[in-house]
Amino acid sequence: MLYELLSGEVDMWEIAPLFSELLANTNVQFFRDRVKCLYPRDHLLKNMPTTSGPGGIVHLESGLAIEYDWLVLALGAEAKLDVTPGASKYALPFYTLKDALKVDEKLRDLERKNFCKDSPIRVTVVGCGYGGVELAATISERLGDRGIVQAINAEETILPNAPEGNRETALRVLSSRKVELLLGYVVSCIRKEVKGEIDDDDPANMVSVHNAATAHCPERIFLELQPSGGRDLQGQIVESDLVLWTVGSKPLLPELDLDDNSYELPRNARGHAETDETLRVKGHPRTFAVGDASALRDKNGNFLPATAQVALQQSDFAGWNLWAAINGRALLPFRFQNLGEMMTLGKYDGAVSPSFVNGVTLDGLVAHTARKIAYLIRLPTNEHRAKVGFSWLAKSTLDSLQNMLSKGLS
Repeated sequence: MLYELLSGEVDMWEIAPLFSELLANTNVQFFRDRVKCLYPRDHLLKNMPTTSGPGGIVHLESGLAIEYDWLVLALGAEAKLDVTPGASKYALPFYTLKDALKVDEKLRDLERKNFCKDSPIRVTVVGCGYGGVELAATISERLGDRGIVQAINAEETILPNAPEGNRETALRVLSSRKVELLLGYVVSCIRKEVKGEIDDDDPANMVSVHNAATAHCPERIFLELQPSGGRDLQGQIVESDLVLWTVGSKPLLPELDLDDNSYELPRNARGHAETDETLRVKGHPRTFAVGDASALRDKNGNFLPATAQVALQQSDFAGWNLWAAINGRALLPFRFQNLGEMMTLGKYDGAVSPSFVNGVTLDGLVAHTARKIAYLIRLPTNEHRAKVGFSWLAKSTLDSLQNMLSKGLS
């Protein structure tokens, strides 16, 4: 629910509670640290009972070494910004809580600088998958007439893999908020021009863009767009105050330092750990991998989508299989059950397409509320769910009273 942070619907403590608080009354030892090296030893146990012997050692950046019996890899992923020149320098990713806070800070800064000015805030979103569409809808609602939001996508449509109802709802909302869709384009380069001087880091030494409408800007970011194929399109240059990148991600597993190749975990070309159908890493009977750290295919041989829905279901199976492996019980093969797809499109808008009702899509406030309830149910503890539920109810009541008061005064 990072989008709701930008819209002001939720507070950080509601959607990102501290591990120290969630685990306060448990026997779980929590270390806030970064993994430096991983030395799995369970590949040496192939011909031994999987319940005996050490599983390996994790070395942390603080210098602490933790010996473990069993390991679950849930490292997640990060935005992939290294494919386009200038993206890592001038675009902000929107993938983690830290990313969302940075984007919110940048928006506040732009809102403050442009207060009482005629010039609109220009925001460009790269990518029109779920992340890009939800981001464009949320920011366009936040800025209103003070901003211009553009969304760029290599495909000739938005949400190419989404249910038709979600796509149609999103198109309707984006159109109503005057979001400009630049479809069929890829970003070939991003550069910044400061006070009329061309960015020295631009490898292509691109032509400078000057016009009267942008003369007031001391800093300007430019994106060079090229047609991705299909339609007869011309390349163009887009100006922006803020570029948000939602295209692609890469797993963090390859960043672990493995000095000895004999400790290497099997990985595919994308960097995900290769697992069997029980989520156990191949050749490592004491190691499981879930979420963005794992590579698992469905019955048709396609990789499962890197979504929270898949990761949450995997966590349930991994927990059971870990218990089963420790106790010598049979492990269960993971089977993903698609429950449908849902998205937020602003404070009072959304779209939900449940998988168990073909062709039906909820939209508007009903869909938005259903999505929040679904997230509330998946929060980690009963105590936290109760606190957040009460907080959301209080905010909703206050909003309703304010709307009634404003209508009465008008």
